[in-house]
Amino acid sequence: MKIAKSLPLLSLPDHLQLPESDGTFVKNFQEHPQSLLLTSSIMPVLARLHPDGRYAIGQDSGIYWQLVDPPERGAEAPDWFYVANVAPSLDGTYRRSYVMWKELVIPTVAIEIVSSDGSEERDATAPMGDAKAGKFWVYEQAIQIPFYAIYEAKQAAVEVYELVNGKYQRVAANQRGHYSIAPMGVELGIWQGEYLNQDFPWLRWWDDAGNLLLAGDELARQESLRADEAFQQVEEERQRAEQESLRANDAFRQMEEEKQRAASLENQRDRLAAKLRELGIDPEDA
Repeated sequence: MKIAKSLPLLSLPDHLQLPESDGTFVKNFQEHPQSLLLTSSIMPVLARLHPDGRYAIGQDSGIYWQLVDPPERGAEAPDWFYVANVAPSLDGTYRRSYVMWKELVIPTVAIEIVSSDGSEERDATAPMGDAKAGKFWVYEQAIQIPFYAIYEAKQAAVEVYELVNGKYQRVAANQRGHYSIAPMGVELGIWQGEYLNQDFPWLRWWDDAGNLLLAGDELARQESLRADEAFQQVEEERQRAEQESLRANDAFRQMEEEKQRAASLENQRDRLAAKLRELGIDPEDA
């Protein structure tokens, strides 16, 4: 990491003193829901990994790795990144950016969402003179982020790189077509479907057993469907019980009717026997 070594570390600017934005804007309408999907679905995993709540997620937020003038030239802003074992906020306020010379903890994974042809995300140009370093070079050589993913929705594809001996090596897909992010116990891959009213090949998380990790609204919808199914089952059981009750009532009525018919026949026999006796005839001999 390149910083101004002549300055004492404590005197270097922090996230409150550095620019929060470089003036650029999100390049398409998919980036925001894509970042939301990545964040929402990974939250239960991070809650298990960090029961103390010490982790941070950046979405299109700056990582300052070099102190230069203007300061924005010394920062890169991944579309999504995750840092383990750091406070989610600083100094009682939200993080404006992530400043390497103050934090010292390297992000575990950075994800870039390609909006053009992907050349910017794959630019491994080393800094020379006034030329700005390429994004790939910064993540690999300056910040040294262990995992770097480049996601192209138009191609329905993602490339994942792992830092091995100081150089990025492209990760091979597993049998599910996913890419393992071992420190998090998850996999990255492409999922075709609808999210927030947009049907796209989305970048998604799976657990290491291949189970898709659902976002909060997906979980709520799933629970609602389960509740509806449970209600339907209860209703079907109620209707079956009602039908059984009706059949039992019908059987009881039939039995009562048979009982009444039998009693009526018995009464008729008794009256006939009495009549025969009046006539001096023994009904037993009749």
